[in-house]
Amino acid sequence: MAGHSHWAGIKHKKGRQDKLRSKIFSKISREITVAAKLGSKDPDTNHRLRAAIETAKDANMPKENITRAISKSENQKGANFYSLRYEGFGPNNIALIIETLTDNKNRTAGNVRKNLQKFGGSLASDGSTTHFFDNFGVIQFSRDGISDEKALDYAATLGAKDCFSYEDFHEIITIKEDFYRVKNESEKLIKKFDYSGIEWRPKNKVSLKKDDEKKLINLLEILEEDDDIQKIFHNCNLI
Repeated sequence: MAGHSHWAGIKHKKGRQDKLRSKIFSKISREITVAAKLGSKDPDTNHRLRAAIETAKDANMPKENITRAISKSENQKGANFYSLRYEGFGPNNIALIIETLTDNKNRTAGNVRKNLQKFGGSLASDGSTTHFFDNFGVIQFSRDGISDEKALDYAATLGAKDCFSYEDFHEIITIKEDFYRVKNESEKLIKKFDYSGIEWRPKNKVSLKKDDEKKLINLLEILEEDDDIQKIFHNCNLI
């Protein structure tokens, strides 16, 4: 199970820093605006807003951008946004889970379907790909001053599902239902998270030939350009 920060992973993979940073900020801003619109503007009482703000900080989004996104929720009282999940297959039947936040279901579904078909894939019905994945909560934090043994102790104390240690960071895995509880309690033990969120992690990864892998990467890049798409998960072992 390879650990990674979702946003950092995208930046590393695509390498188009300035343009991509703007795209990431746009997606996070939308999530902040919707979270503030649907609930309290106080992140201490609105878990979704708090998570979105922490994601923004993980991505080094300026504070004024966060404030602006929260304020924008006042101007979108009449707009309805939907959190929708699409399942599908990419090149070589690679399983995909695509999480979106959209104010136009038809537009989003049409764009996802069109781009999948462009690369030989297809949009699928609910449940077609989720069984290839586990839905976990993920908390990552720096190794600085924290040994592998200490990280394991933290995970055990918090009642987490598992703990992994990598070259630059430790990663605590929780079941989805325990994520917010474990995250809140872990803040008493860990000063700063590198990343936290709920992810779909593949149960098994598929390796592709170089040309097929490039085709998948091209598809992922096009999907990530869509403002409606928030996160994409796949079961390919990309190098």
